[in-house]
Amino acid sequence: MNKDINKNIKRAMARYAFYFFTWLFKILPYGIVRAMTRGLLAVAFLTLKRMRKHAMETLTLALGKERSKIELKDICKQCFYNLGKGFIELSYYVFHPRMIIEKTSFQGDSRRNLDAALKEGKGVIAVTAHFGNFSLMFAYLAQMGYPVNAIMRPSRDEKLEKPLLELRNNVGLKTIHSYPRTTCVSSTLRALRANEIVIIPMDQNNGSKAGVFVEFFGRLSGTASGPVIFAMRTGSPILPIFTVRTGEDTHEIIVEPHFYLETKSSDEETVQYNIQKITSIIERYIRRYPQEWGWMHRRWKSQPKPAGSAIGAGQKVVAPSDII
Repeated sequence: MNKDINKNIKRAMARYAFYFFTWLFKILPYGIVRAMTRGLLAVAFLTLKRMRKHAMETLTLALGKERSKIELKDICKQCFYNLGKGFIELSYYVFHPRMIIEKTSFQGDSRRNLDAALKEGKGVIAVTAHFGNFSLMFAYLAQMGYPVNAIMRPSRDEKLEKPLLELRNNVGLKTIHSYPRTTCVSSTLRALRANEIVIIPMDQNNGSKAGVFVEFFGRLSGTASGPVIFAMRTGSPILPIFTVRTGEDTHEIIVEPHFYLETKSSDEETVQYNIQKITSIIERYIRRYPQEWGWMHRRWKSQPKPAGSAIGAGQKVVAPSDII
């Protein structure tokens, strides 16, 4: 009972903090917001001890043999600051949409790669991670006129989900909630068949029966199989897409050339191989820009049963025929 009360109190506090800051960001000049941000982030970094501990544990597991402790601590600090700055930026920019375009750009051939994938006419499954200011990337693509759908988990606070959804709608971003599952699946298939972009972050721990275990920084990691399942069902190309911070509040979007699934001798092998391929791409970007990833997430929380293979005992791979 006390846990429920505490949970409701925390959610109410977060909700009213959101209301306060959204009101504030509507009226304040951006220069003042930036100045406020530095102090707020410094205080937050010092007070979030548990999250700092989780981040250092994950960093040590992934990069402990390659980086010194001083380097890991520096990455941890940069990670927290980037996440905090990203949240403030996005919260401000959604009320001043012109800044989304002013502060974000495509890197090199990235826009050409994105357009080439759309020209295939089969929809685009854009795979990414909780990396850089990824939500700003979604908003930028929508502001640039691309038909963008982002698969997102609904807010745990139902009262907060409605204003968040309205903000996403206001910048042209379509939301596909990750559950109910049947609604998510049907909405995703509908978007792909309309030759739209569906962005799927796939770097979070997934221990469900609909996932597989693949190597991530040398450790088995439970990973959602959705992007590959959708590609098997629709024939849509896979498009790796990421965003990196290039300055105090500027960002560049990196889009790699699209590719199609490599088919193996069975559906299970096809899923396993291609999820590993995508996960390896995500790892490559995290190694290149370690400060951009959310290290406080416990990526290796789920593990296969001791008797399992790489897929894991009792780990069911969802076949394309399971998706209507």
